[in-house]
Amino acid sequence: LASMGKVTGFREAPRRTPHRRDKTERVGDWQEVYLKWDESEARRQASRCMDCGVPFCNSGCPLGNLIPDFNDFIYHGNWEEAIQRLHATNNFPEFTGRICPAPCEASCTLSVNSDPVTIEMIEKQIVEHAWENGWVKPEPASIKTQKKVAVIGSGPAGLAAAQQLARAGHTVTVYERNEQIGGLLALGIPEFKLEKSVVERRVNQLRGEGVRFRVSTDVGVDVTHEQLLERYDAICLSGGSTVPRDLPVEGRDLKGVYFAMELLTQQNRKLKGQEFPPEENIDVVNKNVVIIGGGDTGADCLGTSHRQGAGNIIQMEILPRPSESRIDTNPWPQWPTIFRTSSAHEEGGDRDFNVLTKRFVGDDDGNLTHLECARVEWVKDEETGQFNMNKVPGSEFEIKAEAVFLAMGFLHPQHDGLLDSLGVDYDPRGNVAADGSMRTNLDKVFACGDMQRGQSLVVHAITSGRRAARQIDIFLTGESQLPTVTGYARPPIMARSAVAENSND
Repeated sequence: LASMGKVTGFREAPRRTPHRRDKTERVGDWQEVYLKWDESEARRQASRCMDCGVPFCNSGCPLGNLIPDFNDFIYHGNWEEAIQRLHATNNFPEFTGRICPAPCEASCTLSVNSDPVTIEMIEKQIVEHAWENGWVKPEPASIKTQKKVAVIGSGPAGLAAAQQLARAGHTVTVYERNEQIGGLLALGIPEFKLEKSVVERRVNQLRGEGVRFRVSTDVGVDVTHEQLLERYDAICLSGGSTVPRDLPVEGRDLKGVYFAMELLTQQNRKLKGQEFPPEENIDVVNKNVVIIGGGDTGADCLGTSHRQGAGNIIQMEILPRPSESRIDTNPWPQWPTIFRTSSAHEEGGDRDFNVLTKRFVGDDDGNLTHLECARVEWVKDEETGQFNMNKVPGSEFEIKAEAVFLAMGFLHPQHDGLLDSLGVDYDPRGNVAADGSMRTNLDKVFACGDMQRGQSLVVHAITSGRRAARQIDIFLTGESQLPTVTGYARPPIMARSAVAENSND
């Protein structure tokens, strides 16, 4: 674009985001935290886009979203053009507009010395306006290729790959081992961050485009790898990174110590009406809760514990407390490693840093009663530049707890079952190894998302799924009209460690 609608917008309008519902009200239900924006405020916020000579937000976004373009359309009130620009690069802006940490905003030029444009919320506003006006409709292919593709896993990577492949004319079947489509979007992300009706309406669009879904199907068990290879012309592995990082200390097997996803998936199933027997039910009503892990998944456990009625909650992290603002070694446009407060932290609970969990302690019946912990400090090695962890002498202390949730990230995808039986190669981190064409060591088997990249963000998952779809389309037909993923090949703004800490995927 030659110029933006209002060249002085960033000087006249301060950054504003939609208000959050009152915290005393929202902890009593599972509805979305944010209130709706009105159209005038969205247009005012879009006017802050500066039309930079080099729009760093484009490279900050792994999808390469055309951010200055849709901001300009919104400022002028052209919502239908805005959703067309947004959908050109992003299949599911209603997901990224709710649960993405917005690396685009971190690299916005205004972030150099001011507050960035509210890109994430503008994106959400555009797509919600489009749904309300009936502009989001199935887009089935006019010509079918007669090629069949199996997509294994229905998270954001799998859904993006499936939609792109279906629009290219292929017959696509998505396999999901759980009873709901959406992967962590459906079962891992709490309802108060992403209401499941938002996921379901997009899945219905895919159905309208001809995508077939098979739920409660564990590929490798219910469907063998031989059957898969025989039935399909190409296979896309997008099962996610599902093996959680454990804490193998004394007392780990006590009742009351859980992985974070055990709590989050069970709560989402409860909201769908599923009931659990007493011995399987995770209930923190009036209990002392400790969450180990300082990232977004830990915050999700915090918000869920609030809504279940926990008595006291502490979220602990072994790393130091981040600074309030960027430090010299973390300049713009890098992802800012700073102290963040989510909506769940606003609702209550304590946070503690530099804490090492030494062991879990329980009673004679095997029930967790408390944790034994110690303080640590991080000392920089002047020769290597790395930080080493040292225990602080005499700093041991105890924390009372009847429930502990381990939210320390994920290691790699599950190897047992499909992946081992297929015989795919793994990279040094245990993820499925794939070349630049997203192809594994097996001729017609491709991999994408967290299964191939490792634990990351929803925006990376969608990007990876789109890229895999294009490569599969080329493999099947020799060429592809699917768009290239322009942002994917650029140097990532977020370091891998920052991605892992701030990831829901």
